[in-house]
This record gives sequence, structure tokens and C-alpha cells, in this order.
Amino acid sequence: MQWCRWAGSWRSHLPGQSAGPEIEDSFDFLFKIILIGDSDVGKTCVVQRFKSGIFIEKQQNTIGVDFTVRTLDIDGKKIKMQVWDTAGQERFRTITQSYYRSAHGAMVAYDISRRNTFESVPHWIREVEQYGASSVVLILIGNKSDLLDQRQVLFEDACTLAENNGVLAALETSAKEAQNVDTAFNLMARELLARNGMPMVDEASQDQSQFMLNNSSHPVYGTGSSDKKCGC
Repeated sequence: MQWCRWAGSWRSHLPGQSAGPEIEDSFDFLFKIILIGDSDVGKTCVVQRFKSGIFIEKQQNTIGVDFTVRTLDIDGKKIKMQVWDTAGQERFRTITQSYYRSAHGAMVAYDISRRNTFESVPHWIREVEQYGASSVVLILIGNKSDLLDQRQVLFEDACTLAENNGVLAALETSAKEAQNVDTAFNLMARELLARNGMPMVDEASQDQSQFMLNNSSHPVYGTGSSDKKCGC
């Protein structure tokens, strides 16, 4: 695959660069992930929870793009995840589109308590398809799952949308309650590793009660079953 060759070439050169302030530790793989979706769906809170394990409810709107890094240890490999938190407002669209081109993965976020943010998801997927590489891994996350009494989007609808648009997985997350945030990023990392030819250790014990895995994805859980796992 052309993407694998490009990603492998990029990865092989990065560790050999002279150490700078942005390269603070060694790693085996480096993946760039963009987080996209409408404004106020909680993208910044998701990134903050993933990076620091904290939640701050009142956040200023992202201006353009924010950047953070976290290194994961997966099956003995150090995986550096560069996460780009993009602004959802229309006036920043030209800026954020330029970050799609070199992304390995994209997380499309919506707010389960605001139906209109879910209805925007196909638009964000089209943007990735238009401006990103053909091999970008897509994951759909329905954030603010703690607002169950305000739910406007059924998880079944998210599963259907994900399946119809070639999305790897659909999950419901809560940055506030730390639900499925790490799961989403680990799932992304494992899929990208699989696409780079690294066999994955079975993770069957992981709680899959709130996500669906697309049957066209790589077997990130070490199973050849084509059954979808949709915790509706």
C-alpha cells in the first residue's frame, strides 16, 4: 500500500533527526491524529482528558489548531500520538483543512445531546476524504455520554452511519467521566499499527459495551470474526 510505504518512510527518518524541543523521547512509531467536528462538542476536553487525565468544563473555543502529544506503550512498542485539536467554526475551515493532508487518522466528534452536531458528521467525513490521504483511519465518537437524560442521538444511528461510511469504529465517550477516551485513541493506534504490519495481541478482555467495530477493519483484537461488535 502506498500509505504504508509513505508512513514507514516518514517514521524511519523521524527518530534520526537531531533532538529538538519537540522531540523529547524515543519512539517506534509516530502517528498524526486530527480531531474534527462542530464547535462545542467537547473536542478540546477529549484531548485534555487523553493528554493529562483531567477535565475542565469551561473551555475557550479553539482558535485554528491546537497540538498535543502523548506516547502510548502498546505491546512493547512506544507509539507517539500527535493529536491536533481543530476549531469547528467555519471561519477557521481553511486553516484546519491544511492539517488533513499528513494525518494518519481522524476522529470525528459529535455531541450526543445535540442532534445537529451528529447531522454534520457526513460533512466532516467528506472533508477528510477530500483533503486527506485515501488511507486515513476514521473513528466516530459521540461525546458527552454522561448527558443521558438529554440524549438526542441513538447509538444505533451512529453505528449505522459508521458502517455506511467506512468508519473503523463508533464509540460514545465522556471526557467528564473519562469514559472510552483512552479506548478511542488506543483503538486508533492499534489499527494504524496493524496497517504498518505489526501483529496485534488479543485484547478480548477489553470492555466493548459502548463501541462498534467495523467488519472491514483490521483484526485489532486478534480475531478473524467478521461479526460487528455493536453495544447498542
